[in-house]
Amino acid sequence: MGITGIGYEGLTLDAFVSKLRVRGVQTLVDVRLNAISRKKGFSKRALSDVLAESGIEYVHMPALGNHRDNRAGYGELNSAFAQEARARFIDTLASEAAVSALKELTDLARGGDVAVFCFEQDETHCHREQVISEVNGLLRRDLVEA
Repeated sequence: MGITGIGYEGLTLDAFVSKLRVRGVQTLVDVRLNAISRKKGFSKRALSDVLAESGIEYVHMPALGNHRDNRAGYGELNSAFAQEARARFIDTLASEAAVSALKELTDLARGGDVAVFCFEQDETHCHREQVISEVNGLLRRDLVEA
């Protein structure tokens, strides 16, 4: 049980699925706003079909996606521009739809091994790092309250 992140940048579809299987991932949660890709096999329907063949559930949570106009800031780590982008995304996570999706993602993580999925290989340059951090906070809160 738990949550991790994965990006498909630089990977073939076969290599990507192999990584998921090696990690024991049961559910892949796609946090791209729009689950489309120019890279063959990584759009929603094709990816969902390939994962199903491998026994991995695919869930798309667009409410946890980062808007296109906020993505450039993730190319940097410590600049004011980078911090602004991350702060804007935290505001997005406060929306009703995102809060609901975070709760659903937390429930999935309680029940099995989940990987949060987007493009970027380096999680520090991707909004999924913040999504995972929020879910880990909810999981820790559950432990304290138990």
